[in-house]
Amino acid sequence: MSWSFPSRPTRALVDLGALAHNFAVARRAAGARAVIAVVKADAYGHGAADVARRLARDGCTRFAVATVSEAALLRAAGIGAPILLLGGVHGPAEARGALALETTPVVHHDGQCAWLEAAAAERGRRACVHVEVDTGMHRLGVPAADAAALAERVAASAHLALEGISTHFARADEPDPAPTRAQAVAFAEVLERLRKRGVDPGLVHLANSAGLLGAPAWEDVVTGNAVRPGLMLYGVPPAPRHEDAGLRPVMTVETEVAALRRVQAGDGVGYGASWRAPRSGWIATLPMGYADGIPWSVGRSGGAQVLLAGRRRPIVGRISMDLVTVWLEEDAVAIGERAVLFGASAGERLGVEALAAAAQTLPYEILVRVGARVPRVPIG
Repeated sequence: MSWSFPSRPTRALVDLGALAHNFAVARRAAGARAVIAVVKADAYGHGAADVARRLARDGCTRFAVATVSEAALLRAAGIGAPILLLGGVHGPAEARGALALETTPVVHHDGQCAWLEAAAAERGRRACVHVEVDTGMHRLGVPAADAAALAERVAASAHLALEGISTHFARADEPDPAPTRAQAVAFAEVLERLRKRGVDPGLVHLANSAGLLGAPAWEDVVTGNAVRPGLMLYGVPPAPRHEDAGLRPVMTVETEVAALRRVQAGDGVGYGASWRAPRSGWIATLPMGYADGIPWSVGRSGGAQVLLAGRRRPIVGRISMDLVTVWLEEDAVAIGERAVLFGASAGERLGVEALAAAAQTLPYEILVRVGARVPRVPIG
């Protein structure tokens, strides 16, 4: 038996029109290069199925995810386009699953190649893979000195096909272009070694959102023929210097005032009475908390705000699992009035970057931590 009840007013509006606009910005920046839309982590918390379907409608022909389960979700949503598996595979069973879903895994060591070769042999079809090169991230990827040999091994395999080669920028969001340029130089050297060995690298991609928007710093070294935008698709500039890129925020997290409490000077609010009213005024209680993605830390650090009745209002007291309290001073608002954690309200915008700054974290983390019980509501 299934049940359907009205839900509390807390929800995440996902503006697919803004998403389409940001995709167009990425395509213009990419020029002739293919755009591989990164929709991992449930499209950065926005809902991968709806996001991928809209991007496909607007001309996106390639996607990237981190895990096999994320790829399965896209296939179930009707996405038939190529899916790049950025996290690669972690064993023989996952290799079989990745190929059953017709994904294109990234490889960075010989063991992955062996697992995929065995899985491809079982299917009687060659498996397309991309080789990731570590040019300075020191996280995943085959070391640059060994990359040409691994790519050549893939190209020579009876069961694998080298479809592409990539690297990942570690510091493209920083003002100093030198580290990014150094990575591009190291990557170009790998490509040159491959060409000298007669190996076609196929799709060549190194630009994430910050790299794409900061391309003049490295494009004279190697341009590639594909790019991998992620964060910018969701309307968040990867660095302050990209705020003029014309991106539009995609997600708005909103709720409604659930309760109002009159407090006097010195009254404590929330667990531990960690915040005390500086004078008499009103507290609004909103039905969202750390289970919904508000970092608990902002209740200790302060600085976080919501948009309520056309103004920015400070979050005060500790964040509860399901509730948060807001200081109104003497302003009158009504129960049921709309409040926005981040996004737009009454012509005012409060970016996710502000909440991230208050929590001393990244906008990425805020977006992906919007809780599963917060329904994503596509609009536009």
